[in-house]
Parts: sequence; C-alpha cells; structure tokens
Amino acid sequence: MPKSRLEAFSDGVLAIIITIMVLELKVPHGESLSALLPLLPVFLSYVLSFIYLGIYWNNHHHLLQAAKQVKGGVLWANLHLLFWLSLFPFTTAWMGENHFATNTVALYGGVLFMAAVAYYILVRTLLACHDQDSTLVRAIGSDAKGRISIILYALGIAAAFWLPWLGVGFYVGVAVIWLVPDRRIEKHLLP
Repeated sequence: MPKSRLEAFSDGVLAIIITIMVLELKVPHGESLSALLPLLPVFLSYVLSFIYLGIYWNNHHHLLQAAKQVKGGVLWANLHLLFWLSLFPFTTAWMGENHFATNTVALYGGVLFMAAVAYYILVRTLLACHDQDSTLVRAIGSDAKGRISIILYALGIAAAFWLPWLGVGFYVGVAVIWLVPDRRIEKHLLP
C-alpha cells in the first residue's frame, strides 16, 4: 500500500505535538529580563523536547523515503510511535515546571525510552515488508545507534533517581548522537 497517507498523518501529528508544547510556555508577569529567569527550566525542557521531535521527524522522513511500501503492521507500529511522542508535551511541561525534579526526569526518560523502542519496532516492521536487497534493508544495517540509544535512555532513567541532572545529561547525549540525520539512509538514496 502507498506510504503517502502515513507520511502526511505523521507530519500532521508531529506539528500538533510541537504546537501543544509551545502553548505550555507562559508569558511572565513583568517586563524585565529577570522576569524570564523563573521560566528557564520550562524553556530548557521545551528546547530539549523540540530538538527530540525534530530528530524524530527528520529520521522518520528519511526512513519513509527509503521505504517502497507499507503494510498494516507498519501503520500500527507508526501509531505506537506517535502515541509515545504525543506524551512529550505532558512530560516536558511537568519536568520544566518542577525544575527537573527526580520523578519528572525519570518519567521524561521513560517516555523517551518508549519512543525509542517504538521507533525501533517501526524500523523492524518496515524491514519485514522489504526484500533483503532493498535500499531500506541495506541502509539500516545493524542499527547499532538505535540500540545504543535505548541503553543510554535506561541509564538516564536510573541516574535520574540518583542525580536528576545526570539523567538529563544522558538524554542530551542521545540527542547529540542523533542530531545529524541518519546518514545511512542518505548514502543509499543520494548518488
């Protein structure tokens, strides 16, 4: 079945998620720059989540560019991913409003972890729809980056219960790893 509806739907959902997140940024009471200081944790959590959503959008785009077809299982795997991404506004706001407190950082990491697992499932489901010599299968390879990310999220969740900022450090580290769009797919799509 064609993939165009899946791409359009996913793009729309991600745009809505980003819109919801930005609506959580409240205007301070006061005109001085110091009035912005209490909003710094909320803004920082927003920036991190915005970067993550951008990473997911970029890599989802590349993934579907390499895919030639989708099946019903792919649709469900994609919805599973979108479910976890749709929790970003809630966990982002909760973590920022509570100044990166232990439980909020751990829950944020839990959502990041589950989104990574969901993306991994989506990739595996897409791979199952394609022949072994397809561009997608050749481009994905072993997906070491995806597996390492899941491990780092788990370490970040554990660290959050000891030092919340260390947990956030793990999450930032994973974002840095993925900041550049997945070159594996670009190498196989571009001449």
